[in-house]
Amino acid sequence: MSQIRITKQFSFETGHALFGYDGKCRNVHGHSYKLSVTVIGQPITEVGAVKLGMVIDFSDLKKIVKEEVVDVFDHATVFNKNTPHIELAKELMDRGHSVILADYQPTSENMVIDFAAKITARLPKNIRLFSLKLQETESSFAEWFASDN
Repeated sequence: MSQIRITKQFSFETGHALFGYDGKCRNVHGHSYKLSVTVIGQPITEVGAVKLGMVIDFSDLKKIVKEEVVDVFDHATVFNKNTPHIELAKELMDRGHSVILADYQPTSENMVIDFAAKITARLPKNIRLFSLKLQETESSFAEWFASDN
């Protein structure tokens, strides 16, 4: 049977700051991210199966990505946990803001690596994560491919 790739796209708003960076992005700012999640697998062939012909139900993939990425990162501010902005992060948290203190510099490259691990851990055994594309601006994005990892 053929291997088929399916893709679902998501959008979320996230702020971040790149500590130690030598440009404007060292300042707290935000992006309207677009995340494309592509999985690969064989369509279900079991006669009578509710999801006959599907690799994975788009709603099942949506649930995984929303719980692991979108609901966590949407309207949050991400800082490297070693940032000198830690006092700002704590102040924001004390005021009820959503703040993520990541183990990494919150670049699109590192975020897409993080997202790949989180999504992979939740996929059914017969479905593999094929690729992720995290678009930060209209002309800038980071991509992760399973074949490269």
